[in-house]
Amino acid sequence: MSAADLWLVVGLGNPGPGYAANRHNVGQMVVAELADRMRASFKTHKANARVAEGRVVPGAPRFVLAMPNTYMNVSGGPVNGLLKFYGLPPEQLIVVHDELDIPFDTLKLKQGGGHGGHNGLRDIIAATGSSDFLRVRVGIGRPPGRMQAADFVLQNFSSVERQTLPNLVSDAADAVELIAGSGLTAAQLKVHTA
Repeated sequence: MSAADLWLVVGLGNPGPGYAANRHNVGQMVVAELADRMRASFKTHKANARVAEGRVVPGAPRFVLAMPNTYMNVSGGPVNGLLKFYGLPPEQLIVVHDELDIPFDTLKLKQGGGHGGHNGLRDIIAATGSSDFLRVRVGIGRPPGRMQAADFVLQNFSSVERQTLPNLVSDAADAVELIAGSGLTAAQLKVHTA
């Protein structure tokens, strides 16, 4: 198995059932969807994460799907540990995360750049020493009224949003597959113009 065929896909979120349905955990929802497609189950990894390995279909790129066991703001240690364990460069890392600056039910794909105030990304950049990883940015929209962003991301999706959420999660999982299989540019063309 060549490293070029292997991708580390990290879904950001907070650990434990109390956070599972929060907007902040949409990255973990996407990684769970990919694990379902692979019929793979998560196992504890020494890098302080839960991982599932496999391919969505035979011949497709191989994924290491990961959910750090840490809180969102300290995701960098587990991510860096997994990159080292699998011998992967940051360019073979796809981070799936919530994004306040993108409307709900919208996806944006990019490689590199800053953290945009996202503490999970900030910690990954600090721990890995690189911002060259790929991002699947899952839009959750801005908080209503005067609500603080920190409060908004730790709320569950609204009943209206939950009707659309399965499609959004599925589309984001498709985007991960597209990036790994066809490259970022092809994935952007399909996702950004959809």
